[in-house]
Amino acid sequence: MFMSWKLKKFNDLTNIELYTLLQERTSVFVVEQNCPYLEVDGKDPQSYHLFKEEDGEIVAYLRILPAGVSYQEASIGRVFVKREFRGQGIAEELLRKGLDFIQNELKENTVKIQAQDYLRKFYGSFGFRAISDTYLEDNIPHVDMLLQHTGYDVDDIN
Repeated sequence: MFMSWKLKKFNDLTNIELYTLLQERTSVFVVEQNCPYLEVDGKDPQSYHLFKEEDGEIVAYLRILPAGVSYQEASIGRVFVKREFRGQGIAEELLRKGLDFIQNELKENTVKIQAQDYLRKFYGSFGFRAISDTYLEDNIPHVDMLLQHTGYDVDDIN
C-alpha cells in the first residue's frame, strides 16, 4: 500500500487524475449526499488541487481557490475523504496541508469557507469561526466560516 500527497494546478493534472477527481467529487457531493447540482462549476482551472492517492485511487481531496475566485479571501472547498478511509486522521492532515499552502505559498492570511454545519466543530478546531447563521445550500445546512492568521506563532509571544 503506497500513499502519496499531490498538489497540482489544473493544467498540471493528467487526464486520468482530472477524470478521477471529478468522478470522486461527484460520487461524494452529488450521489452520496443525494444533492443534484452542477459539480463542475468553472472554478477548477483557477484552483489548486490537493489530493492523496493510494495505489492510483484518490482517497482524499480538497480544492484551494486563490483570493478573488470564490470570495475576496482565499478559500477551500470540495473537501472529502472516501468513506472507507474516514476516521484515520486523513481529513485533519488534508486540511492542515491545504491551510499551510495558502499561508506559506499563496501568502494569504485569511481563508473563507462554506462548511456543512455538522462540520462546524471540525473546522473550528483549526481556528475557523462562524460568520453567518446556518442556512440551506442545496438543501443541506451550511455556515460561512473565516480563519484569520495573525502572522505570528502563538509560541513567539512572551
